[in-house]
Amino acid sequence: MTEVTRVPIKPVAKGSLTKLWLGIIVAILVGAGIAWSAVPKSVSLETLVEGTGPTPSEGDVVFINYVGKLTDGTVFDESQDPPIPPGIFPKGNPFPIEEGAAIDGFLEGLRQMQTGGKYVLTIPSDKAYGANPPEGAPIPPNADLIFEIEVTEFMAGSDFQMRLQGLQQMMQQQQGGPDGAPGGPPGAPPAGPPSGQ
Repeated sequence: MTEVTRVPIKPVAKGSLTKLWLGIIVAILVGAGIAWSAVPKSVSLETLVEGTGPTPSEGDVVFINYVGKLTDGTVFDESQDPPIPPGIFPKGNPFPIEEGAAIDGFLEGLRQMQTGGKYVLTIPSDKAYGANPPEGAPIPPNADLIFEIEVTEFMAGSDFQMRLQGLQQMMQQQQGGPDGAPGGPPGAPPAGPPSGQ
């Protein structure tokens, strides 16, 4: 049998164990804080007025009224009703739900909204323009953006395209023909010199 040499251990000083545990707790909190700050911010959506029905999906077109602001309250963008005859499209500005149609955070927020709802959408800079805002825009680099949005309606992209084609045909007829030449009934040959001369 082997013999174990015994080494005397000094007793722990009074209060040292408490300091050790406090040090461990502080290290855990610092680590958690660093981890929390490394997590990317996400889009925040506050509902002011509850909407109804489903939410839009990829390919749909959402009609909205909006005001875009910086965190200090400076307005940098505001919707304006497009000059379209009433009844063809709903009120508001159309935004297609498709990649590249708007900044990522804006589309992410629109996908969560319902018809008739009013919302405040807060977009962190990394889901907005980041360090490269549009040239000439009053948006500084790395700015978080806030949008007040009212959803008037949304429709399928195919329905939007069909209505848009109808509007274009109506405008061509008002201008006098398919090529925009004045005069003559719809479908009449365009005015001008005969071909071949």
